[in-house]
Parts: sequence; structure tokens; C-alpha cells
Amino acid sequence: MKEEYVLKFLAAGTHLGGTNLDFQMEQYIYKRKSDGIYIINLKRTWEKLLLAARAIVAIENPADVSVISSRNTGQQAGLKFAAATGATPIAGRFSPGNFTNQILPGAKTSCGY
Repeated sequence: MKEEYVLKFLAAGTHLGGTNLDFQMEQYIYKRKSDGIYIINLKRTWEKLLLAARAIVAIENPADVSVISSRNTGQQAGLKFAAATGATPIAGRFSPGNFTNQILPGAKTSCGY
């Protein structure tokens, strides 16, 4: 990973986790600070970002990709990402069954991925 990317991650604070650690996240933690904040391993984060990018690029129609963020803190980023990539944004409440229950208004059809 380029130093430039590391500096951008650090400036954005993406390396800082919370004080609670889920067992599924343990593999992505670098260490724990004395104040209890977990430090996220940026190398593992970068690897997962590359994997996600490869998966998204492999989809022929960008509109078939849905970007979902129900939390206020992620909605702006999700909307910007969707605008930049041509993906379909879903900000706010996401109804369970939106991808599978065709009776729901605004239900998305599956493209079989």
C-alpha cells in the first residue's frame, strides 16, 4: 500500500475503532490503545477495499449495485459513492425483504449474482 493512501486513512481517522470489540472483528485489529480504543489494521482494510472494488467492477451494469446506509453518518458517503459509480443508492431505512419480496413497492429485482 502506498504511503499516500496510509496518510489519507490516518487523516480521515479510519484507523480508529471503538472501545467494544466483536469477535468477528478481532482479525482486523492491530492493537488496543491505553484508553481502550482499538486501532484498525490499515493493511487488512486496504486488502478488503481492493476485494470489494474488484467485485463491484465485475458487475456489468453499475445500477445493479446497491449502496445502502441507514445511519446518518454513512448516508452522505453512500450517496457520493453511488453518484460517482452509477450505483443505486438507498439512504435511510431499508425494509427487510426489499430484494426478495416482489410485493413490496420499490422492490429491487435480483440480477442473479
